[in-house]
Amino acid sequence: MTAPAHNSRKRGPPVAPPPPPVKLSPPGFVADRAEAAARVERLLGYRFRDRALLEEALTHQSFSDSVTSYQRLEFVGDAALGLAFSNFLYLTNPTLGPGALSTLRAANISTEKLARVAVRHDLYPLLRRKCTRLDLLVGQFIESVKQELTDDLAIAPYGGSVVKAPKVLADIVESIAAAVYVDCKFDLEKLWKVTRWLFEPIIMAETVDQQPVTTLHELCQKHGKVAQFKTWQKGGMTVVNVFVGGEMVGLGTSEQKVIAKLNAARDALSKLVGGEKQLVLINGVGNGSGDEIGELMECKHKLTEQCIGKNWPKPIFKLEKGGPANERKFVCSVQVETQNGTFVAIGDPMSRVKDAENSAAQKMVELLSRL
Repeated sequence: MTAPAHNSRKRGPPVAPPPPPVKLSPPGFVADRAEAAARVERLLGYRFRDRALLEEALTHQSFSDSVTSYQRLEFVGDAALGLAFSNFLYLTNPTLGPGALSTLRAANISTEKLARVAVRHDLYPLLRRKCTRLDLLVGQFIESVKQELTDDLAIAPYGGSVVKAPKVLADIVESIAAAVYVDCKFDLEKLWKVTRWLFEPIIMAETVDQQPVTTLHELCQKHGKVAQFKTWQKGGMTVVNVFVGGEMVGLGTSEQKVIAKLNAARDALSKLVGGEKQLVLINGVGNGSGDEIGELMECKHKLTEQCIGKNWPKPIFKLEKGGPANERKFVCSVQVETQNGTFVAIGDPMSRVKDAENSAAQKMVELLSRL
């Protein structure tokens, strides 16, 4: 009987098992792709002929270079929803002119409105992605939206918040709409029938300025004050400042003027009602000159002084850039260590480094003021 051959190779040390996959913090991730698709179909009450379209709509460009992301579908969905809303608003508002119709359409398909649609229907966990920073931004926005629901004076089903709505959330809604549109052979009427209810409440002429702007005006009138809105442009964004009693009490930004105004009104309400500016309604301070409009430019200096005054380490700024060379955008984050822990804030995209740093500093100052 032949003895078994002896393996002369020495065995190395046992290989440690791979670490368990890192679990995404909320908003989480649905790994079962069949279940992810089924959730969308149940939500829409629509069965896809080609589910590959839906999987494409639920794939972010960070996921893999070997699969198709939602970018092409998002391009189609943006246009299709714009046309669908144009038809609806034209037919339901026979007396409105083109300017008012454009405002209503912009409000209904703005990034802020569509992002809330994604949050309300829990769509982000269905998205395939590999981007921790994206999860952080979306998580912050979701928490902000949840907070709005507990703020009686600032409830607005479509308005903006002090946390910028991540574009990825609006992209998901547009991509899913495009998947339906392509799947039903570009039938716009079918698209509207399937998706319309997602956007309820639809912003109409009688509600576009109802909350929180109306709430702010009513609050000021009760105290014999007048709320004034001042609008200006900064790096392709509309910036709106709110002044009451000569002092700036609110700041809002957006690509859409109507949403920037809503953002500013909500910010003002949060500060006037039990916040840092509540005495303005009683006393009224400032000279009303509007010099506070340049306040953003001083935020980095203000934050540094605040840290020094409290014996905290100086704030740490980190800069990222993106976009084509002719449209370069900078996004800055800032980290501050306090006795209560370490906090991070991310600013808005800006065309200049200095503006990006000041934007991040402004977010941090606002965050620290609420602690």
